[in-house]
Amino acid sequence: MLEHAVYSVISPEGAASILWRDATKAQEAATNLKITAQDLARFGIIDTILKEPPGGAHRDSADMIARTGDAIAQSLRDLGSLDPMAIRTQRRQKFLDIGRRLG
Repeated sequence: MLEHAVYSVISPEGAASILWRDATKAQEAATNLKITAQDLARFGIIDTILKEPPGGAHRDSADMIARTGDAIAQSLRDLGSLDPMAIRTQRRQKFLDIGRRLG
């Protein structure tokens, strides 16, 4: 996940509207949703955070594409030495753990 990206099923404004009936509390909702790359890495939801160029990924898209490709290639190399059933078991356990830790 890119270091300045967020991942959520609802916008902070939408969450604030539902929780407090006040979209102006979007910042509070965003903080409580824990949707940043750093939050998601801490919870074990994402595997890696990709550092972005100064000013954001859009400032140097060619570099960001290369960084993303390198991260994917490294992940595939790491998985290449594992048995397919071990990979399946590890991934399944990862998602079960997410539900247990955060649920």
